[in-house]
Amino acid sequence: MGLNEECGVFAIYDSNGNCARSTYYGLYALQHRGQEDCGIATINNLELSCHKGTGLVGERFSEHILTELNGTMAIGHVRYGSANSLHLENAQPLTLTYIKGSLAVAHNGKLINSAELKREYEYKGAVFHTTTDSEVIAYIIAQARLHSGSAEAAVNQAVKRLKGAYSLVVMSSRKLIAARDPWGFRPMCIGRKGDAIIFASESCALDSIEATFVRDIDPGEIVWVENGQLFSNRENCTNDTSLCIFELLYFARPDSVIDGQSVYDARINAGKCLAKDYPINADVVIGVPDSGLVAAKGYSIESGIPYNDGFIKNRYIGRTFIKPAQSTREEEVKIKLNPLRATVNGKSVVMIDDSIVRGTTMIQIARLLREAGAKEIHVLSSAPKFISQCFFGTDIPTKDNLFACNYTTEEMRSILGVDSLGFLNTKSLAAIAPDSKCSFCDACFTENYPMLHSNET
Repeated sequence: MGLNEECGVFAIYDSNGNCARSTYYGLYALQHRGQEDCGIATINNLELSCHKGTGLVGERFSEHILTELNGTMAIGHVRYGSANSLHLENAQPLTLTYIKGSLAVAHNGKLINSAELKREYEYKGAVFHTTTDSEVIAYIIAQARLHSGSAEAAVNQAVKRLKGAYSLVVMSSRKLIAARDPWGFRPMCIGRKGDAIIFASESCALDSIEATFVRDIDPGEIVWVENGQLFSNRENCTNDTSLCIFELLYFARPDSVIDGQSVYDARINAGKCLAKDYPINADVVIGVPDSGLVAAKGYSIESGIPYNDGFIKNRYIGRTFIKPAQSTREEEVKIKLNPLRATVNGKSVVMIDDSIVRGTTMIQIARLLREAGAKEIHVLSSAPKFISQCFFGTDIPTKDNLFACNYTTEEMRSILGVDSLGFLNTKSLAAIAPDSKCSFCDACFTENYPMLHSNET
């Protein structure tokens, strides 16, 4: 099994137009969810247009392109691609024209029955041009539409065949549709700005266009916009939900609220839990930018140890964790972070990161602190130990490459070259998100998968 994908989606219906520009700003706010490629598709007078390509949102779209794309509906996508999927044809939204008209699809998540579905339709004559699950989803929707009375009915038929994680936006020539898998693995919310209706992976994207958060799309729910009105189908909703806990620990922006839970508060709570489980006599608490900073503040609040900036981050280098090649990750750490000697020199330091997956990045970060004069280094992870891979869209490698699967905690501490090492207790995961309306998938920490894949779990 190859590496999976983590992406962000944005969609808007606005009869006053200017949807391309709103989508541009929404994708900008979701850029943390994927930096490999991006795209926007729009509908203007029933005509579908699309522009997409490699690179960041700000690099790919110009004033001229946004003006040309302008329409009354739009969907957009930012994508993180694995090393095996870095091809322009995999950029989204995916668009197609068929007997019922035009269709555009953008998707966040990972199906566990994608290969099975693809083989089935290939034997029926289908030709696939990408390696993405999204193309399989688009094909199933198009096929279902041939025998359905409406686009939303076709989506409802299609999702019944999908197993796994999907937060999905679909645009036909007249309707804008969003769907979330019954487990709710990936987030999706609804917003409004005047008469405009917006769907987005995170609420921070609504803030970027000054839209008002309305509510989350419930797991299993299908919502659609028709003639400016919002409709809902809840027949696929269940009480068994499994939002990916890593959304709160790492993926989502701290200023987002997901299924009722503030991401910022969840990370503060994670730091507080670490302080209770690992009381350390230290001089300063620091976080690894950016996703370790909030948990570090939580640790400081609970422990009473002062918090300070420990690193200066080069803002022009993307996240190392979601870069597709391990060699690239290791090289970029050296230019991504520079320790603040005034904060750590001669001091006992508690350093908190969002997670330790392979261990290679933390080895270099700890070395940087030593070279900056840190007397003691105590490393804490605001995520539990990774002991298994993910099949639902989070970029977690196989057990052979997981640090915690190959070494004991003491062995890991020695390899990292630090004075102590600790991880968030899996029993604390529920405690960090008391306001969440969803339960969580924590299979990468516990191997308790919400659904079983016959070949891989």
